[in-house]
Amino acid sequence: MIRDDIKTALVAAMKARDATTTAAIRLIQSAIKNRDIELRTAAQQPDDDLLVTEVLQKMIKQRRESIEMYEKGNRPELAAAEAAEVAVIERFLPQQMSEDEARAAIDALATELGASSVKDMGRVMAALKERFAGQMDMAKASALVKARLG
Repeated sequence: MIRDDIKTALVAAMKARDATTTAAIRLIQSAIKNRDIELRTAAQQPDDDLLVTEVLQKMIKQRRESIEMYEKGNRPELAAAEAAEVAVIERFLPQQMSEDEARAAIDALATELGASSVKDMGRVMAALKERFAGQMDMAKASALVKARLG
């Protein structure tokens, strides 16, 4: 499980006295804990690895947005710190589909659902999230679906 990998990596980073990695992993654990607290009252609990993957992807998205803002604001040292955190977070994500694999999956799914226009985009995206959650960046997938149906 991804949680176990994160705990093991934290211990290893602490033993190696790697302050950057230790801090980033502690941020990951904090975000996961917050998500667990949010879901305590939820009727249906998502799969644990799926939950952790969603949290990690959200963290990466936030940091990439921050990097972009720091670069626009001419703050390369802050952008570099965020990039280092992204590198640590990405270590725990499952292998992502390549763009070609994503296109093939989208084509197969669109054909299976009989999607032919942009009006069907919601159905295709919902099916993608259901089948390929954690394996595909949904922002990129959205653009690929739009191109496929457009």
